[in-house]
Parts: sequence; C-alpha cells; structure tokens
Amino acid sequence: MDENFEKVKKEVNQFFSLLGVDGEIEVLPPKDSTYFVNVKTKDPQNLIGENGETLFEIQHLLKAILKRKIGERFYIDLDINDYKKKKIKYLKDLAKEIADEVALTKKEKILPPMPAYERRIIHLELAQRTDVVTQSIGQEPERRVVIKPYP
Repeated sequence: MDENFEKVKKEVNQFFSLLGVDGEIEVLPPKDSTYFVNVKTKDPQNLIGENGETLFEIQHLLKAILKRKIGERFYIDLDINDYKKKKIKYLKDLAKEIADEVALTKKEKILPPMPAYERRIIHLELAQRTDVVTQSIGQEPERRVVIKPYP
C-alpha cells in the first residue's frame, strides 16, 4: 500500500500542476481504500463549478488516470477549499431544520432537486428520527427529497 500511496501522491501533484492549479495539495494515506485529496487554492470556483459539478468531474478524471497506474481497487475523495465538508454540514443542518418544521406543522416539505449523493446525506441524517420520514421522488435531474410527518 505504501508504494501505491507514493504513486498516488506523485500523480495527483503532477495532475494539478498540469492543470495550472496554484495552491497546496495534500494527499492523505488511504483509509478503507479511499485516498483523500485536499486542495487549497486562491481561486477555487473554477475547480468547483456550479453546485460542485466541476469538482466531481475532476475527481472522476483523476480516478480514471490513477486507475491505470494502480492495480488495486480504490476510491478518490477530492475536496477543494473544504467545499464538500461545508456542503455536507449545510445539507445536514437544512435536513434538521426542515424536519423540525414538518414535525411541528404536520405538513410535508419538498426540497429542491439535488444529486443522489446530496439526497443520501439528507436521508441518512433523518433516518433515526421517529417523527418524520423521507422519500425521493421524480426523475433525474429533477429528483428531490420529500420530508413528511410520520403517519
């Protein structure tokens, strides 16, 4: 695993260098076959894109490049200027806030469309609650979460 870790670090640094990214790139040792890559840069918006779409495309591209260099199964979790960390906190806070409102008013709330990984965060955040239930409705890309009072 050490040999692969060094390969991953080298390739990740080369990748971002070729992209012209000026900033600090940190590759953490793998945890459960996942390499965490954190990038800190002065101009993150070009790398993050609208709703993180560019970030996920870069993550996908980076994994495809690394897959050729490493024989084993692994995952890449790329975060730029803590965008994902902040987004997860925002989604969890939103889920709790809306769930509290639904439990109080006994009226369901439909959240705006969001990608699958964001819906999953909301479902998991509210899974232990006994006063509300969650459900995904609609078709991609308009799929959204509904939070309903528990029947």
